Amino acid sequence: MRYVYFTHQQKSVLGVQTAEGTKILGEESLDSLLSRGVDLVRYGAEGHGETVNPDENSYLPVLTRPGKIICVGLNYADHTSESPYAQPTYPTVFPRFNSSLLAHNQPIILPKLSDSLDYEGELAVILKSGGRYIAEEEALDCVAGYALFNDASVREYQFITPQWTVGKNFDATGAFGPELVTADALPRGAKGLRLETRVNGNVVQSASTDDMLFDVATLISTLSEAITLEAGDVIVTGTPAGVGFGMNPKSYLKEGDIVEVSVEQIGTLRNPVALEK
Repeated sequence: MRYVYFTHQQKSVLGVQTAEGTKILGEESLDSLLSRGVDLVRYGAEGHGETVNPDENSYLPVLTRPGKIICVGLNYADHTSESPYAQPTYPTVFPRFNSSLLAHNQPIILPKLSDSLDYEGELAVILKSGGRYIAEEEALDCVAGYALFNDASVREYQFITPQWTVGKNFDATGAFGPELVTADALPRGAKGLRLETRVNGNVVQSASTDDMLFDVATLISTLSEAITLEAGDVIVTGTPAGVGFGMNPKSYLKEGDIVEVSVEQIGTLRNPVALEK
């Protein structure tokens, strides 16, 4: 099942992809459905509504107000090797805030305070349930589905503080979408999928989700040791090598660039880059 959230006739609506187009299920968001414990596979299959073709510029982030957005850094060894950090033995965790989210085809904003905007193509995990001390063998039962994420980072501000949080939370830098693909439609734990990032059509990142040092089940279980996870929470699982910061010379995003993040069987998240007005 593939869910999209978009605007139609001046309303925010939830739809599910079908062979004929996008079937509108109503105005209730995925955030709300997940918080109510709705089975997304059944809900999408049983729903009735008008079938439309959303305008390419009408997409919204698949979740607009997740309870928590937990990002994981240094989760691919090749990316750690291009960073100034040693490989950690425990997940490197930092938060993202809802105010930083943007949708498919919306511009990632290059802030006027810095010219060090960088891309990070990632797989995002959306939870349908949670708790504390979730056993690793039960962790994947908590997953509602998966989406794409571009954890765009303002490097200058990321490195001002050791927690990274400021540089990871500039407005309109967290691209999220365009679809939530339910877990039943993908390999368990989203294993073995090719992740690729392109800038202006040129491949800059390419890896398998098998290369993650802490896989989806491990991340859910480990995070739940400290944090009560909840339905609607999002875990952004880390980026592989190839970021602009790691190049010599460094290659940051500029106005007019087009960034695309793809994961096979999920789709492509596309965003232009625009200067802050």
